[in-house]
Amino acid sequence: MKNFKYILMVLFILDIATSCSNYEELNTNPDTASTVSPEMLAAGVLKGTYRFWNPNPNDFTTANLGDHYVVDQDIQGAQYYNPYAYGSFGSFLYLTDLKRMVEYSEGSINESSYKGLALFMKAYYGYYATINMGDIPYSEAGLAEEGNVTPIYDKQSDVFVQVLEDLRAAEEYFAAGTTFSGDMMYTGNATKWRKLCNGMQLKVIQTMSKKATAAQKARFAEIVAANNLLVDNTDNFKLTYTDYSGTNHPFYSATETKRLKVILSKLVVDILKNNNDRRLFYFAEPASALIASGKLESDFEAYEGALSSLENGIITSNNLAGNYSTINKRYGAIQAGDPMIRFTYGEQCFIIAEAIEEGWVSGGTSLAKTYYQNGVKAMLGVFMSLPAASAANYAHGMPINQTYIDNYFTGNAAYAETGTKEDRLHQIWNQRYLIDFFQGNSGYYHQFLRVGYPVLPLDPATSQNPDDNTLYPHRLKYPTSEITTNPENYQLAIDSQYGGYDGINKIPWYLQD
Repeated sequence: MKNFKYILMVLFILDIATSCSNYEELNTNPDTASTVSPEMLAAGVLKGTYRFWNPNPNDFTTANLGDHYVVDQDIQGAQYYNPYAYGSFGSFLYLTDLKRMVEYSEGSINESSYKGLALFMKAYYGYYATINMGDIPYSEAGLAEEGNVTPIYDKQSDVFVQVLEDLRAAEEYFAAGTTFSGDMMYTGNATKWRKLCNGMQLKVIQTMSKKATAAQKARFAEIVAANNLLVDNTDNFKLTYTDYSGTNHPFYSATETKRLKVILSKLVVDILKNNNDRRLFYFAEPASALIASGKLESDFEAYEGALSSLENGIITSNNLAGNYSTINKRYGAIQAGDPMIRFTYGEQCFIIAEAIEEGWVSGGTSLAKTYYQNGVKAMLGVFMSLPAASAANYAHGMPINQTYIDNYFTGNAAYAETGTKEDRLHQIWNQRYLIDFFQGNSGYYHQFLRVGYPVLPLDPATSQNPDDNTLYPHRLKYPTSEITTNPENYQLAIDSQYGGYDGINKIPWYLQD
């Protein structure tokens, strides 16, 4: 198993998910400006940003490999490695559309909301671009119309500051805003966008926890105290897959042959079994060899995952022998209902629980426990709300219902109040990791780089990291176009950060101890 080669895909997939623009005509033809409304521009930007980048079963499966959620028996050798290990600044093309959106809304009752959306989206693009690559053009991004086609690369430390300031300003605009059109995420609800801006500030500050200043930690505590945050799953930043073509679940219509080759990782299965977590029955099918040995499909011990660092031939042999649990049949059979997650109330709870344990927010272990439990309940609630998934034929007779949720926190799932801080953080991080199972959004990888937990398997014998087979990649390289279109600033960026070598194992500022 060449695990390095799909880890690198994580960074690439996360980057291209926000790198495509569908409004080239607006950017190149000023005569079209009078026919475009702010809601049309908002709709185009949001659709381009948050749609899944290539909704088909094969690519969607690949998008889940880097975080070690699943193993794909079909992917061998070089296919695990993304040879195009480069990031993108393509998402910044939307800044022109966002600027027009604000201009066309001037004087309307929606102006404040559209200003908030423009700032949020720039901050969103900047956050993911910087954690993917390092220093990036941010302060001068989107200024091509003003003649600046060679923007400077802001230091990553400055980018984080600017992103946080833009999120703060966006929150203020939404606080003064009204319902607006063109929003497929929150149907124009300015209050929900305001909450998201605050939740994202918490995420950004925690992502840079190794470098967070006292003032930034204080800002974190202030946001928590003000409590203008996501309050339950109805505030989740997500889309829901539908029956319409192009908007159904990416694994829908996968052949049974394909499904049988998509195996749950040992990491995921072991976390779930350790907590008696019924999400296991929603994620997986029992291993056929274990069923043949007398285990029941409702028995946790009927499930086994594949160690993702194993050589592919071994995994294939074991899977053909029925020793592994493959992905649940519901993913290939049900096209609508599952959420495509970007940010959730559950993740926000885990972010705050970690901050309390680290002393950023007062309240001690008892308050951290409350946030931990609320986060778990929220994520279990996501599955309880899926009637098709709860059906006995897909949940293997182990549905997630309110009684189960209320009694979840026993044994290893109970918050380790009498354990060590490390024990409790591991519980928090495991639960945060599970949020993005089979989401294809590579959402946890940068948190793994930050905290190192849960430990993603790595075997130098099967790693194909070209520079160091003992490491996971920490970043993507800069787009190759920068070498010709912005060479001076590009060279300054790699010289000042990475000793002149634009390498995937180089450690960006936010991850440096």
